[in-house]
Amino acid sequence: MKDITLHADENLIASAHRCAAANRTTLNAQFQLWLADYVQRNGDCVQRENQVAEAMKVMRKLQGKLLVGRKLTREEMNER
Repeated sequence: MKDITLHADENLIASAHRCAAANRTTLNAQFQLWLADYVQRNGDCVQRENQVAEAMKVMRKLQGKLLVGRKLTREEMNER
């Protein structure tokens, strides 16, 4: 497990510690739950990053191997 340093208002941290203690848990455990939930809810951004990386790999592989038969116009090269 990796250690990280976070900065927050002292009063907010104290309140969070009290809430965690009232729920018989730790602030660290609650942060881990929040972090897992955050990644799950925002997993599409990670998936998108992976898709872009894969697409770039394919483009690098194909670079110089595709023949169009004529010079493409600027508009054709920028078409999506």
